[in-house]
Amino acid sequence: MEAAAPDRQHPDESAVPDSLAHELDRDELSRLVRDANDDGASYQQLADRSADPETGKPISKPYLQKLATNAITTAPSAAQLRSIAAALRKPLPVVQRAAAIQFLDYKATELSGYDDDVRVIVAHLAGMKPAAKRRWRAMIEAVENVEDE
Repeated sequence: MEAAAPDRQHPDESAVPDSLAHELDRDELSRLVRDANDDGASYQQLADRSADPETGKPISKPYLQKLATNAITTAPSAAQLRSIAAALRKPLPVVQRAAAIQFLDYKATELSGYDDDVRVIVAHLAGMKPAAKRRWRAMIEAVENVEDE
């Protein structure tokens, strides 16, 4: 004769305590690495193209894998952030912002109210030299003038 299973009260598995939800939300940099991997780049490919533009030092494949799973507990150094930006082929300000959100609980306010596309465009422009910024501004204004006609 089989005994009936004990009547266990299971907590709502979909409920996540606020403190844990806050930690899960803080994975911006990890998400960037996962997105690059999801888009077809292997962790080895990311590591291969991760040389820091200033020092030439790359990020290792295991570090990128740990970063992708949010297993890194300390913020990357400035050199590591440059290497990660090179690996992801993203502007350094985008990677720095993601790291600040993930590791420093930074809340961006300077571009609040704008979507990710606008923030990425601004981050690209922020890293450009003045002549390139002027060229982009002229192109944007030219497009606006054509649309108004």
